[in-house]
This record gives sequence, structure tokens and C-alpha cells, in this order.
Amino acid sequence: MPQPNRGGRGGACGACGRRHSGPGEIVSDRLDFSSFAALRRTLAHGLPGPDPTMAAAARRRQDSLTKPPGSLGVLEELAVFLAGWQGRERPEIGRAQALIFAGNHGICAQGVNLYPQAVTAGMVANFQASGAAINQLCRAAGAELTVVPLALDRPTCDFTVGPAMTEAEVLCALRTGAAAVDLRADVLLLGEMGIGNSTVAAALARALFGGHALDWVGPGTGVDGDGVSLKARVIEQGMARHGADLTDGLAILAAFGGREQAAICGAILAARTARIPVILDGFICTAAACVLSHFEDALDHCIAGHCSAEPGHRRLLEKLGLRPVVTLDMRLGEGSGAAVALSVLRAALAAHNGMATFAEAGISGP
Repeated sequence: MPQPNRGGRGGACGACGRRHSGPGEIVSDRLDFSSFAALRRTLAHGLPGPDPTMAAAARRRQDSLTKPPGSLGVLEELAVFLAGWQGRERPEIGRAQALIFAGNHGICAQGVNLYPQAVTAGMVANFQASGAAINQLCRAAGAELTVVPLALDRPTCDFTVGPAMTEAEVLCALRTGAAAVDLRADVLLLGEMGIGNSTVAAALARALFGGHALDWVGPGTGVDGDGVSLKARVIEQGMARHGADLTDGLAILAAFGGREQAAICGAILAARTARIPVILDGFICTAAACVLSHFEDALDHCIAGHCSAEPGHRRLLEKLGLRPVVTLDMRLGEGSGAAVALSVLRAALAAHNGMATFAEAGISGP
């Protein structure tokens, strides 16, 4: 079976078609994407955490507001979470960035998808023309949308034939994802687009957490029962081929992942260095994030925007110990669930920052 061109053109790298400063590029003083070994060393040294003093101050404020303590439920927890990561008692969302990464997948050669891969580029154009669901949801929620296509003309390899990506390709996509993050943002929303990437997400989940592929696959863009069975068989073929090489999350990402999943990981890490809280989208986005779960506390700054209707998503959230902000039976991807969750976060902060305390209102508190 012919494999995709691994090389870049005109000095551009093979992973994203962009120029990078060199293989030793360091995106920030805390992230070294020059090699898997360098990144593993970086992550082993630890990542910045939330400010416990500000989180505690936000909790005291919540308990002093004109309401019974805990009566706003998860809204209170979200406000405290944001306070800790933003390092201020009254957190704000003045600037929200939504990032969509797009990629194509060699596994589509196995017939696991209903739509041709050309749809990926078509949807990227639709995003750029403000014609997609995510454009409207970002507008409603007050998020600035950035779309980052990654080498759509060069799909990853079919993971039943060989590794989906080389180490160099994974590193390039990680750098691209990290570089796309606006470090001035108060919150980051992550999403993806890529025909075939629900199969890739299920393969990542299978490799990371075990079980059988049937525990993780779902209809994706709408395949029937036979299509779901085909996805599972293809994933198990990939596991048989790569099982001995799946030593950690980065190795699993190279074996099965897509460029957009790697870019999501890079964006998560870049956000962490700046203590920017992250809202994850659905199954595919969460599966990408799970690659980093092999590194201690690497996802502490992430929340689950929603729980999608894709069957494997709830299982992934349980593995990560994340409670979704909303559950609306969505399964679109694109960051759509994260955008809806952003509106809930804004509501949480409106109450947290705008309510009077019992003392301010002259009311006797508990």
C-alpha cells in the first residue's frame, strides 16, 4: 500500500507544512519539543500548578455570598477552579480563545469513514468563512476562533501498516499546537476536525486504557453497526502490530494518533505553562488529552466541556475523573461542546463576581 509523502516542500516540515526555527526549537522555557526524550524529561520535572491561596480566597468569597453555601452547585466549583488557575480571587474571562486543529488520516484507506477526506479541507474553508456550527457557538459565547490545518494533503500513515507518525512528525505537530495558543487568553477551548479521527480516538483510548476496541468505538459521522465492527477490527489489527512499542503516551500517539491530536496535546501543554485553564471538547479531543495522562498532573488545568453521545467519551471522562459541564447528546466535535460550556463558565463568574456578600447587603448570614 502506498504511504504518504513524509517530506515537506520548500523547506516546510512534513507535519504541518509550516516553517519552524529548527529541530531544537523550545516553545517556552518549560517545554522542549526537540525530542520525545527531551519532552519526557521536561514533564518529569513538573508543571506549574494553580494558586492555592487564590482558590481558597475564592472559596471563602463563595461562602460569604447572599445564598446558602453550595446552592449554586457546579457553578461555585467552576469559579474556584478558575480563581486558582488565574491566580485571582475574582477570575475573569475577558479573552477566550477557541482553537480547532484539522488533520487527515491514513486509516481511512481501510474504509472506516462515510465521508471522503476532502471533506476535512472543505470544513476548514467553512470554518474560515464563518459558516459552521462552531462559528455561531463561539460568537454566542464570546470566544475568538482560530483554525489550524495541519498538512491536509499529507495524511498520516495507515496504522495497520506502520506507525501513524514518525517522532519528528509528532514533535512538529506538538510545536504547532503550542505555538497556536494565545498566551494572553484567560481560557482556552480546544476542538478538532478530521475525517476518520473518531477511529483514531478509539485506537488511542484502546492503547491507553485497555479493554477491547468495541469498548471504545462508536458511530462517528454516522456509520452503521457493520461500520462500527469494522472500526474495531482495524483497531485490533493496529494493536497487534504495535503492542510491544506502546511504552507511554507519546509512543501511543506516534503509533495511532493524528496531527490534530498531537497539536491538541501541544496546546494543552503550552496553556499549562501560562496557567491558562482549558476546556476540552468531546471524545476525539479528550482522547488526545488522555495521551498526557501518563504524565502526573499534566491535565489538572483541564475541564470537560461536555459529555458527548459518542459511547467512549463517558468512559474516558471516568478514567480522567472529570465531570462534564453539560450533557446535551452532542457529537459534532469542532469544539462545539467546549463553546457551550464557556457560556456556563461566564455564568459562574457573573454570580461569583457580581453578587453581594451578606455583609455588603446588610443581611445576617449563617
